[in-house]
Amino acid sequence: MKGKDYDKILRIKTEGEQAGFNSSLHYHRYEPTPYEYLKVFFEEYQLQRDDRLVDFGCGKGRMQFLLHHLFQLTSVGIEMNEVFYEDAERNKQSYFRSNKKQEDIQFLLCKAEEYAIDPADTIFYFFNPFSIKIFTKVINNILFSTEQYERSIKIILYYPSDEYIFLLDEHPSFVRETVFSIPSFPKESREKFVVYRLY
Repeated sequence: MKGKDYDKILRIKTEGEQAGFNSSLHYHRYEPTPYEYLKVFFEEYQLQRDDRLVDFGCGKGRMQFLLHHLFQLTSVGIEMNEVFYEDAERNKQSYFRSNKKQEDIQFLLCKAEEYAIDPADTIFYFFNPFSIKIFTKVINNILFSTEQYERSIKIILYYPSDEYIFLLDEHPSFVRETVFSIPSFPKESREKFVVYRLY
């Protein structure tokens, strides 16, 4: 199925990419993770019933709605672009239609490094939304949260940058748990998901 077909099933609109670029070089343009990649990965990589996922640079909320549709997963989308945030909120109204379980998906308009990590947050997803400088700040915020509220933590990277990989591979607090290459792409391709867990 194509992206627009998934959008139709979920009653949302997430197709397209960002026109132009952000004024800051630290924040990258919007590009949603392909539906078919998310679906094949999360059908293979098991989530727990009590997990709560945070998607940094969530855009219009594609991941939140797909994972709720497939697994009833609760999640938070962090987005600094006001237009995309408003699109995500409109998608939320359309997806749920009624007020049933709307609290399962939350969107926040803020910068990733300003998000106060919630003790319920257990999975953190990144599709290269920003520079290594911002990524490092976010990782430090996550680690600080686990010092305050000890729990299992997973970091999921899609199409990971070398800088993200190097930081987590060399970090004493994390261990690489799995690498999931997208079928039909060579293993050396960046078209893959890399999962780290708190050591």
